[in-house]
Amino acid sequence: MKKLVFTLFAASSLIFTNSAVDVEAAFNSNTITPAIESSHTAQVNTEEVEQVAAAKATVKTGKYKTKHNSNIRLDAGTKYKVVTVAKKGATVIATHQKKVGSKTWYKVKVNGKAGWVLSTLLTPASTKVVKASNSASSSEVVSIALSLKGIPYKFGGTTTSGFDCSGFIQYVFKKAGKNVSRTTGTQFAESTTVSNPVPGDLIFFANTYKAGISHVGIYIGNGQFVHAGGSKAEVKSVNDPYWGKKFHSYKRL
Repeated sequence: MKKLVFTLFAASSLIFTNSAVDVEAAFNSNTITPAIESSHTAQVNTEEVEQVAAAKATVKTGKYKTKHNSNIRLDAGTKYKVVTVAKKGATVIATHQKKVGSKTWYKVKVNGKAGWVLSTLLTPASTKVVKASNSASSSEVVSIALSLKGIPYKFGGTTTSGFDCSGFIQYVFKKAGKNVSRTTGTQFAESTTVSNPVPGDLIFFANTYKAGISHVGIYIGNGQFVHAGGSKAEVKSVNDPYWGKKFHSYKRL
């Protein structure tokens, strides 16, 4: 009888033990799916974070060549996927820069795509030296432009009663002794791209009120420019939260 009771007790314990293992396995099984979903969600959120991070990058302009075959990544960091590979000696155009730890990354355009590459993999490309116009000194252009601060913005305006962006440029340069075309597009076409701007150079922006080159101002040095925009002619930072994201290039007439 005692032996029978002991046998039944042992069998009961075995059943209980097996049930505990099954519950634990079921619990682990149930937690696998949320873990996978969390991983998937993290991937989606990473892309969203990358877009915000890129928007916070500071403006960096210049033309560079790759020292080696270089990976161009989705965002600044080796953990991001490669969007294209720039061959050794390829020319890339830098538009922004970002510091990640002790390393600096440049956002560049190459192979018809945009992405991020370590700055140490690039070397400045030789650029044609463009002399400033003899008929319109840089200091005079800046001085005249700054004297017009506060004049109201007026779409299509070309006089001191109101300026639009290209009308402002045309007026300033005419006062400084140089004839300039009327529209942003033609001003962009008749000027020459420069990597290292000086006061008096033009600064162009894209995708503001329309797609493509759509706004222009005058660079005045120290990371600032003057333009007819918003409600009046005013001075803004090149790294302004809005204008920094719309920056396209510096050019010289």
